Amino acid sequence: MNENLNINKTKDNKEMAEKKSANNDKGLVIINTGNGKGKTTAALGCALRSAGHKQKVLILQYIKGNMPTGELNSIEYLKPYVEIFQLGKGFIKYKDGKPFITDKDIQNAKNAFEFSLKKIQNENYDLIILDEIINLLNFNLISLEEIKTLINCKSQNSSIILTGSNASEELIGLADTVTEMKEIKHAFQKGIKAKKGIEY
Repeated sequence: MNENLNINKTKDNKEMAEKKSANNDKGLVIINTGNGKGKTTAALGCALRSAGHKQKVLILQYIKGNMPTGELNSIEYLKPYVEIFQLGKGFIKYKDGKPFITDKDIQNAKNAFEFSLKKIQNENYDLIILDEIINLLNFNLISLEEIKTLINCKSQNSSIILTGSNASEELIGLADTVTEMKEIKHAFQKGIKAKKGIEY
């Protein structure tokens, strides 16, 4: 009787360990959102951490144009583990307080989606960062279905981080981990411009 109990207990423990191991191998969907500073910074911290483990990282930056940034320079030192692509053609302009979307913005977003899909489908990454993609969604330059396609086409073991303000409830529902950066105060409110090494 006791022997049967021990066998069942051992079997249960083994099944639990296998389940736990499978969960640990499964990639995560992570969202960094909110109106505060630090969404991209936190994602880049994960890229640095992954590179330290010799994991393969893909960073795709939307919205931001081909401007020289600290992360772009630093990644030169993290090759061959980290790749970065600036897919944006510059920040979205505003007119009368509303985003002014041009045909060029629409075409660029389409090209960026196609490039992203190809990279994620064809190569196996440990970590994928879709920087500012939530803002593309907010500007209606990418659909929620297209974002789902990017998430679903990654390998099962890859983790993916999406950044940008005002993530929708539906988008949040797709994630395993969501962090909201809340602004308390920002130097910009004092008229201090974006600072090298802090904002870019």
